[in-house]
Amino acid sequence: MVEFKERTIKVIIDDSKCAECKTHACVAGCKTFARGILVLKDGKPALGGDGDYAERVGTECLACEYECWFRGNKAIKIEAPVAGLKEYLEKRGLSLA
Repeated sequence: MVEFKERTIKVIIDDSKCAECKTHACVAGCKTFARGILVLKDGKPALGGDGDYAERVGTECLACEYECWFRGNKAIKIEAPVAGLKEYLEKRGLSLA
């Protein structure tokens, strides 16, 4: 499992799914739509720097997740917290299921 944070999001990559991926669309998407912070290392996506690098350079474009979902092996999940969402939903009898 690979995890890193950008400014307000957290990127989680289940790299056990990446070895069998034929497209590595996440890396291509990151290079095309963002600043290319994801690179291919040993056949798997990896951060092209340390955690500070991701927070400083990452654009939070979500392209890696989108490309992986539609052209890869669905290995990337991005958590994008919304302040106050839990309380808002609870007031209305709903949950984040």
